[in-house]
Amino acid sequence: MAARKTSVLLFFFMFLALSSAFPRNKNKYKPCKHLVLFFHDIIYNGKNAANATAAIVAAPQGANLTILAPQFHFGNIAVFDDPITLDNNLHSKPVGRAQGMYIYDTKNTFTSWLGFSFALNSTDYQGSINFIGVDPILIKTRDISVVGGTGDFFMHRGIATINTDAFEGEVYFRLKVDIKFYECW
Repeated sequence: MAARKTSVLLFFFMFLALSSAFPRNKNKYKPCKHLVLFFHDIIYNGKNAANATAAIVAAPQGANLTILAPQFHFGNIAVFDDPITLDNNLHSKPVGRAQGMYIYDTKNTFTSWLGFSFALNSTDYQGSINFIGVDPILIKTRDISVVGGTGDFFMHRGIATINTDAFEGEVYFRLKVDIKFYECW
């Protein structure tokens, strides 16, 4: 009788272990909200004060604040207040502002650390979306975290896939931001 109980218990635990080792259907997460927006960054270069939306506020010793540092811009910190549009045209009506900073933090490749918010104020969207993460600039598409928001985006979290949609030298770049929210309140 004891041997039979042991066999039944052993069979039960083997069945339990095998059934959990091979899940039948993985849950595919589906976003609860999805946005695609563009932001346009025009960095101040000493000649474009009227159009600039970003400026270098810290640079390595000996560098100036109008030209990005050599060697992958390591040590530069820039702040920005960029227009956000629904399409890739800089002259389209803005739906908000991208406000924050990026820090060039690697000596051997183009990489920056981003911390910024989208402050949206349009008829479609009201509130802010907060982003943070590493931006390996040379990779075509990269993900950063959506860590929260306010207004229409209260406590939203998710992933923003960004790619450099266009750039002109070291003065202008446009980012396409594909935002997928997985937690919506």
